[in-house]
Amino acid sequence: NSYNIPIRLWILDSHPFAPPICFLKPTANMGISVGKHVDARGRIYLPYLQNWSHPKSTLIGLIKEMIAKFEEELPLYSLSSSDAARQSELLSYIAKITEGETEMKSRSKIGGKNEGCFKKITVVGAEDLGIACVLAVAAKDVADKVVLLDLSEGAAKGGTMDLEIFAVPNVEISKDVSATADSKVVVLTVNSLGNAQTYLEVIQSNVDLFRGIIPAVSHYSQNAVLLVASHPVEVMTFVSWKLSSFPKSRVIGVGANLDSERFQYILTNLLKAEVLAKDAWVIGEQGEDKVPSWTNCNAVANQTEAMAACNSREKVANRAMEVLKGKGQRSWSVGLSVADLTDSILKDKRKVHSVSTLAKGCCNINSEVFLSLPCILGTSGVIEMVTLEEDPLVQEKLQSSAGSIHDLQQQLKL
Repeated sequence: NSYNIPIRLWILDSHPFAPPICFLKPTANMGISVGKHVDARGRIYLPYLQNWSHPKSTLIGLIKEMIAKFEEELPLYSLSSSDAARQSELLSYIAKITEGETEMKSRSKIGGKNEGCFKKITVVGAEDLGIACVLAVAAKDVADKVVLLDLSEGAAKGGTMDLEIFAVPNVEISKDVSATADSKVVVLTVNSLGNAQTYLEVIQSNVDLFRGIIPAVSHYSQNAVLLVASHPVEVMTFVSWKLSSFPKSRVIGVGANLDSERFQYILTNLLKAEVLAKDAWVIGEQGEDKVPSWTNCNAVANQTEAMAACNSREKVANRAMEVLKGKGQRSWSVGLSVADLTDSILKDKRKVHSVSTLAKGCCNINSEVFLSLPCILGTSGVIEMVTLEEDPLVQEKLQSSAGSIHDLQQQLKL
């Protein structure tokens, strides 16, 4: 038998770099068969969409895969006349989605809630890190609603299934990008799990993954702050900035926020250097190349005392960094850091955090790279970068990191 299966392809502004959003478009006498590639709302999920990469991926290739997959598992069935009226409600819902309307907007209008005050966060990626971020945000009671966008194929498994079973309050799990609409903060935790061999191939695989995600979430939440936790955070924050076309202030990476908080805690509680801790930061490139720095220079009577104070501070900082080396970054600890950052953003706390931000113009860096630097955060993202104490060794380290990151970015296909 031959079947005519009506579909609707929603082509984004970022096409052909980003895949279209695909729906079935059933007639009044057709019902949707929920399966591996289709959800109850008619949204189509295919490996071809997940792995979309220009110029290899094309609309013709996408349609060929639809033909092959729908031949294996028909996505539609014939409705009896008594069920046809009920189907019109579903068709109306699909039409609203493809016009950019969302259930969230409808709810805010019906409930009369001020949309500007509704604090909604989206976490993209349902692996361990994504789930850790959801739980940390929920535990800290940061948001009115948290959407976990699950991009994996098939039914919910593992952690996402457990989230549904135990019904964490104000958390919604969805495979539909339209569920993210009007988010104040979008947290990106996804990392490609492909078969890449080299470090460059791994990063390129992540870039290809982001090409299918960033334009879509940016379209639905045009005023959001993008908070990147994917690896390597400096490069993926740069990629998110380029793909979203958001201002630099609204695209930040988690950077060295966790390391800075730990560093300050070690100085205060383990080394009892409370005066130093309030001005101490870990900055630069996440990983082994991070470096301690300071945002305040205490005035001293003379040069000899200044030198002594500097030496003393350096010794304490080195001891703190040694302790810091023994602390790994588990999913739950990064999740707590993400919750800390989203709390500062949503509540407009104007608190200083060491986050990945565009470093061009700082420390004689002339390239477009993102590095962790102390920044004041608010509802619009980075409000102001805090001035660092001048230190030739720190500047040299930052310039070295900027150079290696820039070289890596030049090899990527955006």
